Amino acid sequence: MVSLWDYARRAKTPKQKFDTVGGASSYALELTKRTPQVSLTKEGGTSGTLRIGLSWRMRTTDLDRSGHRKLNAWRHPLQLLKPAEVVGHTQGLVNVDFDLACLYELKDGTKGVVQPLGGLHGDFGSPPYLKLSGDDRFGTGSGETIYVNLDKSDEFKRLLVFVYIYDGTPAFARADVVVTLVTGDNTHIEIGLTDPVPQARSCAVAMIEHERGELIARREVRYVYGFQSEIDRLYGWGMAWGRGFKDGPVRA
Repeated sequence: MVSLWDYARRAKTPKQKFDTVGGASSYALELTKRTPQVSLTKEGGTSGTLRIGLSWRMRTTDLDRSGHRKLNAWRHPLQLLKPAEVVGHTQGLVNVDFDLACLYELKDGTKGVVQPLGGLHGDFGSPPYLKLSGDDRFGTGSGETIYVNLDKSDEFKRLLVFVYIYDGTPAFARADVVVTLVTGDNTHIEIGLTDPVPQARSCAVAMIEHERGELIARREVRYVYGFQSEIDRLYGWGMAWGRGFKDGPVRA
């Protein structure tokens, strides 16, 4: 019989995932400060579709809406059995809206962004060869995904994946946020948004670009206090930005 202590200890143990999807073996690579990049070329990411997914859960140690700390899970062990999203949503943070986005620059000089804001969902079969699907306000497993057409990877100069908080208070420091890249052969590459800055509203997560004949994904995890325009300035994209709203046009 598994003790409560064993259950809690295992939940905190870093994992390397092995699972089976459609009969094919898949495993997770984690990009960290010590191992910040991976060759998508060597991991089967040269053709087909690269899926970039966003998921998160609010930390169970956060304060509740009234400012009191949550009841200790050791005194209330059933808390450990609650789904993380349910626990997080009881703390007055359901209005936090993490969004997944991607700045792109094509080799012909075309620049732009794929994001929920302004309905800029992109196109998979035509430039920019990126397509955003879904806008999940609760970070469930079926949340936002960007599909990258790697059959057109030669058209890409660089892609910058980032996450921003559209609505609600800054909450990177109160959530476990993960961006996962899944290659065509089902290799999962995970990038955790670690060492969060409490008041940050955006985070540059990963850069994808060609280096020495290979397509490389490099961990960034750089927080900024502003939004897309500040990410743009940080990486020298040189685009003009205006105020925008979801499900409507971006406006100045």
